[in-house]
Amino acid sequence: MENPSVESPYLIGVTGGSGSGKTYFLDRILEKVGQEKVTLISQDNYYRKIEDQPVDENGVENFDLPESIDHELFAQDIARLKSGKEARVKEYTFNNPNIIPKTLIFRPSPIVIVEGIFVLHYPEVAQQIDLKLFVDAKDHIKIKRRILRDKVERGYDLEDVLYRYEKHVMPAYEQFIASHKREADLIICNDHSMDRALEVMTTFIKCKIKHAR
Repeated sequence: MENPSVESPYLIGVTGGSGSGKTYFLDRILEKVGQEKVTLISQDNYYRKIEDQPVDENGVENFDLPESIDHELFAQDIARLKSGKEARVKEYTFNNPNIIPKTLIFRPSPIVIVEGIFVLHYPEVAQQIDLKLFVDAKDHIKIKRRILRDKVERGYDLEDVLYRYEKHVMPAYEQFIASHKREADLIICNDHSMDRALEVMTTFIKCKIKHAR
């Protein structure tokens, strides 16, 4: 469905390592700005099917590699939003049997936020982004957040979380994510508090929305 009243949305890309606090940061922005005024599209809903995931030397699926994401479809849906069209994708539930996946509908709006660990890694995604944010945090803070999140949301036990963090998450961060910090327009440190960064970004987004056609 096209929305002729929206022309050339402003795209904000938010990236950073797993557990850096991207989701918390974006949830707070949406609370302050209003979810109806911003479109948030996450890389997490573009994982390939589990049978198509790469596996490591121990046969464990590695969800922290660029090829684990259907980045072509991800880029296409971002382009659709940028051209004023809606995009639809089936919710990815990380194979959690207790969650029934929904069909997610992304509608164009003056501000589109693109979120994920690889949004600056894929050229076809990065070139569409107008403002690039990198959320950063110390390693021990990131792993604590990862443990809490994966236990609650994805049903992983501690041994599984630590294995994936050592074998998958950190190598991927060092190889595919950390270097893109230099390309970011803003680096947000999330070791303790992001209140000032939230205030700056909220004011910026509200201004963009106000002056949008």
